[in-house]
Amino acid sequence: MTLIESPAFVPTTVAVLGAGSWGTTFAKILADAATAAGVERTIRIWGRRAEVVEQINSAHLNEQYLKDIELPASITASTDVEEVLKDASLVVLAVPAQSLRPQLRDWKALLAPDAVVVSLMKGLELGTDARMSEVIAQELGLPESRVAVVSGPNLAMEIAREQPTASVVACSDADTAAAIALCCTAPYFRPYTSTDVVGVEIGGIVKNVIALAVGICEGRQMGDNTKASVITRGLAETSRLALALGGEAHTMAGLAGLGDLVATCSSALSRNHTAGRLLGEGLSLEQVAEEMTQTAEGIKSGPAVHELAGKLNVEMPITAAVVAVLEGRMSVDDLGPRLLARALKSEGDY
Repeated sequence: MTLIESPAFVPTTVAVLGAGSWGTTFAKILADAATAAGVERTIRIWGRRAEVVEQINSAHLNEQYLKDIELPASITASTDVEEVLKDASLVVLAVPAQSLRPQLRDWKALLAPDAVVVSLMKGLELGTDARMSEVIAQELGLPESRVAVVSGPNLAMEIAREQPTASVVACSDADTAAAIALCCTAPYFRPYTSTDVVGVEIGGIVKNVIALAVGICEGRQMGDNTKASVITRGLAETSRLALALGGEAHTMAGLAGLGDLVATCSSALSRNHTAGRLLGEGLSLEQVAEEMTQTAEGIKSGPAVHELAGKLNVEMPITAAVVAVLEGRMSVDDLGPRLLARALKSEGDY
């Protein structure tokens, strides 16, 4: 066995850094998984906003992000990150991707020496084009075997309502992935494992950009044929980038690839789909930000994805068109014809 023997790794204290919809929902998953397994587990959430923290502690609710979903009593919250991280053997990160690196620098000294870190984030860092697992390993000085990612069709509100969902836990070390999966196996949440961290992360990153494109199509009142075409060719783009970075093709056909893409592009609960729809309806980026309460990661990560594709000579026409809209170089009216603008070739020729 390597660093973690999955039967032995049963964290009794978990820190979740980020009190948004997905961070809070994942805390609920961890609590419900412990109850189902008959394990005692304390879950502490760090949040920036005192009113959110107070409501979690006093009413077991996070109404801003999860409406009337009742949270288990084993979940508490604090604005004091040192208090949240104290003795936590499992640390879950659910903060905006672009703020992660500076936050990790502040948090590094507070982590337990043997902590395992899990990323729930689906973004690519601007300027470095680094995936979140890479940022975590760099800033915390952790080996790959202690950094994992969770991805898949994970619309937080549906999971918080305990609607059956499957997901993927990825880590370069299979034992670590299995151990984390065991910790978050709830009656309504079924995690599979993977060692393809690159493929799982790229699937989660690029689908946000494709969801923006689909949302824009919806905002412009384009039909289901258009949206299905963009989703399908979006998967091809995602696959090309993942393979160029060393990811595995079968990951793209699984939960972290096709599954996450379909859910994010199709659901009104998707932040990126919603942001795209608002852009398609004529709102500016500033107006979209005012309209939404949470970050649409595709807006921030899109330029980084486009930049990375350029460095690797990977053709991503849908991503390029979305970024052109985000940067004001193309109007949403011109986006439709550009989404499928590519030289004629065999569909199987990626």
